[in-house]
Amino acid sequence: MALADTRYSQRRRTLAARLAGQRIDMMLVTNLIHVQYLSGFTGSNAALMLSKELNPQISTDGRYITQVAEEVPDIEALIARNCAAALLSQVEGPRRVGIEADEISVAQWEALQKVAGEDVTLVPVRGVVEELRLVKDPRELESLREVAELASQAYRDLLAAGELAVGRAERDIAADLEYRMRKAGAEHTSFDTIIASGPNSAKPHHGAGERVLQRGDLVTVDFGAFMGGFNSDMTRTVVMGEADEFSTEIYEVVKRAQTAGVEAATVGTALADVDRATREIIEEAGYGEYYIHSTGHGVGLEVHEGPYASSSGEGELREGMTLTIEPGIYVPGRGGVRIEDTLIITPGSPEVITRVSKDLTVL
Repeated sequence: MALADTRYSQRRRTLAARLAGQRIDMMLVTNLIHVQYLSGFTGSNAALMLSKELNPQISTDGRYITQVAEEVPDIEALIARNCAAALLSQVEGPRRVGIEADEISVAQWEALQKVAGEDVTLVPVRGVVEELRLVKDPRELESLREVAELASQAYRDLLAAGELAVGRAERDIAADLEYRMRKAGAEHTSFDTIIASGPNSAKPHHGAGERVLQRGDLVTVDFGAFMGGFNSDMTRTVVMGEADEFSTEIYEVVKRAQTAGVEAATVGTALADVDRATREIIEEAGYGEYYIHSTGHGVGLEVHEGPYASSSGEGELREGMTLTIEPGIYVPGRGGVRIEDTLIITPGSPEVITRVSKDLTVL
């Protein structure tokens, strides 16, 4: 019999204690990322029932009988197609059962109400698992370092091979970068790779199309790899052939803003203040109207997760959190620049795990 990873049982104990503080007897976890975080199960259909008495039960369908036994040897498995309903139908009242309100539709809520016993009260719950996930444990952080280095090396190799070049199409460059990440061990990309050239670089989420790179283009490369359950996220912007005054100016402004954001990302700093550190520099340079998104987000089991550094961001940074710093300037019709690193928040200066030069690169 496989031995269970004690990290998962510790997470469940912590969650159960927090639920008890909210007068919640049990919680039905339906977000698959949260099921994975609390149990280790990685299948595509599952739910987890956790009680304050710490006798959890997991449900999945028949496709995963072997997998659930291997990945979750310490939790009783209920095999059913409708996992949430199957677990909830076994609850005997009087019980207050927390439901992940952000994960289900009104129709799903009504269906669960019909399944719940007469003495079972469903209670919408928000943010409790997300709060636990904000601070990563040492093994999570090491996994994040590994996948970030994999992606960083793939990018360095792309440049060394001359595959990011004038005359090549955006989508072909994206395919080359994704191939390099897969060959290095990535299971898939964290998101659709962005290769945004020339006027397309003024679109923060352009994608990778048929446009062929031309001399003088700004080219934004935003990419990430997924490996072992964890994601990476990094952006670099380069110039093809030669950098004109406009490209050089906005690049240096974004680089200064990004550096300021990294320096501000310390334990105890308010997330809104991290955003302000980047935004003030871009505004002072006269490009404030062209900085059209927030400064950053956490990276972990999901490529976009808490914490969030924005002008309306709540809370402050804690040791063990991750955060991207990714300011940008996007001038329609001319081009744009974004520079993004992923950080681990430490007691001193943050650890940058996307280790690729941020100097202006002309290819």
